[in-house]
Amino acid sequence: MLLAAALLTLWNVREGDRAAQAAEAARNSVEQAVAVETAQTAPPEEVEISPPDPARPMPTVEADGNLYIGTLGIPGLGLELPVLSEWSDTLLKTAPCRYAGSAYLDNMVIAGHNYRRHFGSLKSLQTGDSVMFTDVEGLCFSYSVTLVEQLPGDAVEEMTSGEWDLTLFTCTAGGRERVAIRCQRIKEE
Repeated sequence: MLLAAALLTLWNVREGDRAAQAAEAARNSVEQAVAVETAQTAPPEEVEISPPDPARPMPTVEADGNLYIGTLGIPGLGLELPVLSEWSDTLLKTAPCRYAGSAYLDNMVIAGHNYRRHFGSLKSLQTGDSVMFTDVEGLCFSYSVTLVEQLPGDAVEEMTSGEWDLTLFTCTAGGRERVAIRCQRIKEE
């Protein structure tokens, strides 16, 4: 039994390291794709860029065969991760995924595996910590953590309901519960 536990732990660590390498490669690919797209469509400096229509779909950029909507930065955890445009168990092995909502509508939910270099340390965030999301067009959304909570693993409706501008979530080590980080957007005046 101890050998099985040790092997499972070793597999989890290796899978987490593989996912971290995949996320880093994806983040670099997303940044390169965004830089190329921005260079091709950049407006002259004197033109003011207006915020996007909240009702429009979030733009994507393709990198390594996947569609990404931007990058998520969590300075307190030293994380800078690409965010895939849609959610699936397979995609979660590469990077965090948009589970629901939109940054433009202030209701985005992002899911990530609890890998050490993905969302594994979300539970250590505290009220007031900063979170940033930058879409593929370079528009940056700043957030402040307002609540860290633990929910039952089957609390799907609770994960997507409420007045939160951004929710990040992952499962606990045993997988029976979810850690949810609730954030409010910091509006620039």
